Amino acid sequence: MTEDQQEPKASSDEEILQAQYLRSLSSFEGIILAQIEMKNQLSHRLNWTIRAGLILLGVIAFSILVLLLTLSSQINRISEVVVNINGHFDAITVRMDRVSSAMGSMETQVALLAPIDASTAVMDKEMYEITGYMDGMRKNLDGIRGQLAFVRDEVANISGTVGNMNREVGGMAVEMHEMAKPARTMNRMFPIP
Repeated sequence: MTEDQQEPKASSDEEILQAQYLRSLSSFEGIILAQIEMKNQLSHRLNWTIRAGLILLGVIAFSILVLLLTLSSQINRISEVVVNINGHFDAITVRMDRVSSAMGSMETQVALLAPIDASTAVMDKEMYEITGYMDGMRKNLDGIRGQLAFVRDEVANISGTVGNMNREVGGMAVEMHEMAKPARTMNRMFPIP
């Protein structure tokens, strides 16, 4: 009789163990499914974050491209202006060489005035030569005045070219301000802490 009573006990223990096993198995399955769901949500978030990052990088790359194209066009304009200024400087150098040669000629002619002090006996004859030299000096001075007027014109051209360059630089600053608008909008949309 004792053996008959123990058998139902053993079978009820087995049922309880079976029920506990099924409960623990379903709990484990729920935990695994919850982890899988969480991993799926994290992977979706990561995918969207990567897409947003790629779009942001694309916008930044496009902005940098536009900036580089604008800067290269401005550099071409500035190099043209610098070439023009170099041409003006070359012209000024040529004019200054002419002025220097005229000054050398004047020094030579002034050096010829030294014998006048030594030869006071023949002053009338020397005065005639001095008059001729003075005429030559006047002609040289007229030439120097003409060269100086040309140099003034060249300097005026240079100042006009510099004014054009200043306007180009101002235009470049306005374009840079316009190009910075998308970056400022991006800063407002995605503020960096």
